[in-house]
Amino acid sequence: MSDNKEEWGSKLGVILAVAGSAVGLGNFLRFPGQAAANGGGAFLIPYFCALFLLGLPIGWAEWTMGKYGGKKGLHGAPMVMGAIGKGRLARYLGVLGVLIPLGVSTYYVFIETWTFAYFLKYISGGIGIDRTADIVTQTAQSGSFYTMITGADGDGLLFTGDSKFTVISWIVVFAVNIFFVFRGLSKGIEKFVSYAMPVMAVCALIVLIRVLTLGTPNPAIPEQNVINGLGYMWNPDFSALGNFQTWLAAAGQIFFSLSVGFGVIINYASYMKAKDDVALSGLTASATNELFEVGFGGMITLTAAFVFLGLSGTAGAVATGSFGLGFNTLPVVFAQMGAFENIIGAIWFLMLWLAAITSSLSMYAPATAHLKEATGWSHTKSTSTIAIIGTIGAILTLWFTAGGAFWSTVDFWVGTYLIFVLAMVQIIYFGWVFGIERGWKELHQGASIQVPTIFKVIMKYIAPAYLIIVFVGFTIQNFRASLEASWANTGSRVAMLTIAAILAYLVIVTYVGEKRLRAAGVDIDDNNPAD
Repeated sequence: MSDNKEEWGSKLGVILAVAGSAVGLGNFLRFPGQAAANGGGAFLIPYFCALFLLGLPIGWAEWTMGKYGGKKGLHGAPMVMGAIGKGRLARYLGVLGVLIPLGVSTYYVFIETWTFAYFLKYISGGIGIDRTADIVTQTAQSGSFYTMITGADGDGLLFTGDSKFTVISWIVVFAVNIFFVFRGLSKGIEKFVSYAMPVMAVCALIVLIRVLTLGTPNPAIPEQNVINGLGYMWNPDFSALGNFQTWLAAAGQIFFSLSVGFGVIINYASYMKAKDDVALSGLTASATNELFEVGFGGMITLTAAFVFLGLSGTAGAVATGSFGLGFNTLPVVFAQMGAFENIIGAIWFLMLWLAAITSSLSMYAPATAHLKEATGWSHTKSTSTIAIIGTIGAILTLWFTAGGAFWSTVDFWVGTYLIFVLAMVQIIYFGWVFGIERGWKELHQGASIQVPTIFKVIMKYIAPAYLIIVFVGFTIQNFRASLEASWANTGSRVAMLTIAAILAYLVIVTYVGEKRLRAAGVDIDDNNPAD
């Protein structure tokens, strides 16, 4: 193992770091759109079912596995999974716990760059929307800026003309990420998140208060008011509960939001002390995420859009997807706020940037830990290697921007499909190989709360069964078609090859690590349990 020891500075630090990993763009952009498109308030029924049947139990399993791996001096997801699963198969399946966050980071930092670029524009005068123009013209102006920032009209456009602003913004954003990762857990990630999370909460609260005090901005259209805006988001359409897609969307949102099946929690928890409370820590991190998602995200985005754009305008915004809603539609909404336009716009995009960066910081940590552990490299050398991989991935993302083909392909296969696979693998190994009784005991070691016994049944039977059904069902119905679609154009093909290249590299690193750690006498197969 590497002699570069890492540890958290405080119990609160690890909770905030995990919460920061979970609280991201999905809370403020994806959740409102998912809820509005899947039954409004009725969406909360499958949403909270997924939280209790998947999110919390799998999250607790990951916290427990990570802390157990830390007892044995293991911190990378492959080696921790190898100890939990007692062998090579689990170890190589655990490579997904490094591939997923590292792969997602290649495009997530690109989207994070959009938030930073918008923030800079708003504090320097706005994005060029004419307040005196009609809504149609303003929407076109907002869309023009969005297209320029994202380079969606064609490959290579971000390296020409005004679009170079995106590349410059990316350099700044990526440098900030790598700077704090270089500084390590306590002096880097923990310190940044400890400041960023409160600032993010204040920003969200300011925007929420402004939205809830909008009243009826246009007396000529009295139905476009805050109460009806909240109703658009929360009035339940129970007929949606009969649609399997609604339940699948809720499960996907929980995975996307809580960072379960991502590899981050295992890595972060591995640096906790043996007597630290993972039961309460896991619950607190999840509760913090829900506050931001349901409390802030659920009341800001669509309510503001409804008040100014009405039912048809908001429905159209939802139909454009999460990014269209947050980056294209909301600037039009801000333009209706008169003198407050640039202030609210700047606060909104600062909040999104902080949410994004607290998530992206966590994506580099698992890969850095795995390299240090498997190769014995220093923290600096390991982080530098990850920075090189991240830079290559970013260049590809910045170049192949036409229609978002590159990043959307990585998002689907790595950021959606493989997350389900890893979560399924983890909960099966936790409940059936490590053993539910042993895992339950480990979960409660040092715990100040007693997790309800029903979660033993959920962890061993219900959660694995649910994930297996979803995995098998998707594989049978959609896998082949999705794979063919991923070869439809150059950008998506390059994305698939990039995923394969990163995976191959991580497998080689894991193989090298196996040999090195065995030679050093490290118990990577858990032959001598650390209970």
